[in-house]
Amino acid sequence: MDLMHSAGIQATSYLQENFMDFQDWFLFISTVADLRTTFFFFFPIWFQLKEAVGIRLIWVAVIGDWFNLVFKWILFGERPYWWVHETDLYGNVTPPVIRQFPITCETGPGEVASVVPPTFTNCFCPDLPHSRWLHGLFWAGFWAIQVCVCLSRVFIAAHFPHQVIAGVISGILVAVIFEQVHSIYTASFTRYVGTIGFLFGFALGFYLLLKMLGVDLLWTIEKAHKWCERPEWVHIDTTPFASLLRNLGILFGLGFGLNSPMYAEMSRGKPSQGLIFHFSCIIFSLLVLHLFDSFELPTDQEILFYILTFCKCTCAHVCAVALIPYSIFCLLQQTDKKDL
Repeated sequence: MDLMHSAGIQATSYLQENFMDFQDWFLFISTVADLRTTFFFFFPIWFQLKEAVGIRLIWVAVIGDWFNLVFKWILFGERPYWWVHETDLYGNVTPPVIRQFPITCETGPGEVASVVPPTFTNCFCPDLPHSRWLHGLFWAGFWAIQVCVCLSRVFIAAHFPHQVIAGVISGILVAVIFEQVHSIYTASFTRYVGTIGFLFGFALGFYLLLKMLGVDLLWTIEKAHKWCERPEWVHIDTTPFASLLRNLGILFGLGFGLNSPMYAEMSRGKPSQGLIFHFSCIIFSLLVLHLFDSFELPTDQEILFYILTFCKCTCAHVCAVALIPYSIFCLLQQTDKKDL
């Protein structure tokens, strides 16, 4: 593994030496590809354009990132920005100089899963003319994005090349599997609660079991604080349990919203709604989700931060799925009655 990590460090060094002019682009694409952007920006748009795609997007992202977390703990993946300082591979030779950026110092182990679902093409193209041509166009765009994301993660020294390649493959596998799982579109609230309980219970149980055996699965947090150039670049919301509770809160919000009386009543009259309804839902959902996302939680107590993260993400996505569409639906209904 040391040779593979060394090759990864060389790749990072090469990108930083020869493509520093593209720094802003790499930072931008790495931020856009973050799951936070998927949940708080892409989801409300896709949910209104094609509801099934939005639902699948959440499930694929949450389950894919959960597998990513488990494999992180099993594989004990390193990250370039700390490995280069701790390895004995270089001996007396000065190791390559690796620059760090504000988004470099993630605190989890170094594995990454792509959660940009290729299922968008299969869901959306059948409704469009020349779907084969559009299917090819979407796939070309998908792979272009994947290459840019992989290069950006290597450039900022957050991941090794072999990690991002493995991540893309695993992310695609999760997305393809969920193409065959149609029960997620009609899942009851009980099914959502059961799924969330299993995901959280397994992760917590696995952590506690290894903790009892003397294995600390949060070993990476100490390394992040030790080797990150600036303390303010180490964020608690990148810790494994913060990401897990965020994802589960979003899935819980999706399930609660889809099975709420508001959504049921709105669904009966939703087919009659046109472009104004969907456009308004997108705009107000993006606005509200941005407000939720920008709300800073207290970080002095770690467990409280995790609980509040779950609650914040739940409330945000209940608003996007049910509350905001239902409010706009009622407003448009009243407007139509006045016009009559």
